[in-house]
Amino acid sequence: MAVTEAHIQDAINRLKDTGVRITPQRHAILEYLIVSMTHPTADEIYKSLEHKFPNMSVATVYNNLRVFKKTGLVKELTYGDSSSRFDFVSSEHYHMICNSCGKIVDFHYPGLDEVESLAEQVTGFQVDGHRMEVYGTCPECQKQNKQLKS
Repeated sequence: MAVTEAHIQDAINRLKDTGVRITPQRHAILEYLIVSMTHPTADEIYKSLEHKFPNMSVATVYNNLRVFKKTGLVKELTYGDSSSRFDFVSSEHYHMICNSCGKIVDFHYPGLDEVESLAEQVTGFQVDGHRMEVYGTCPECQKQNKQLKS
């Protein structure tokens, strides 16, 4: 079984364990989130699946994303463009965000794993989690900017 298929099956099992019924639309939305790796908006998910499910509404996508969030399968990411993006939670990772086009890319840096325990030691807080974003210009936008300047 491929890694992606394993992620999908694990996610489905997790939903079933919490009493969530697996509908074809729910399965398709979950699969899209896992396979795409693009941090899509609800509208992008809807547009990519509307041909497969012509009776599905944007509200259906939002409702399913809410269910996925509640079970911990998906994180809602809110950044500068004010539209929520959704990220399948496969492992702890951070985000690199392009200031020009808004593209979001995952990266993992094990050196940051100890940040939470250090923060607890220094502040006395009980840490529930953390998030880090790094902003810059993606390679495609850099190339486009160079072409515009020449």
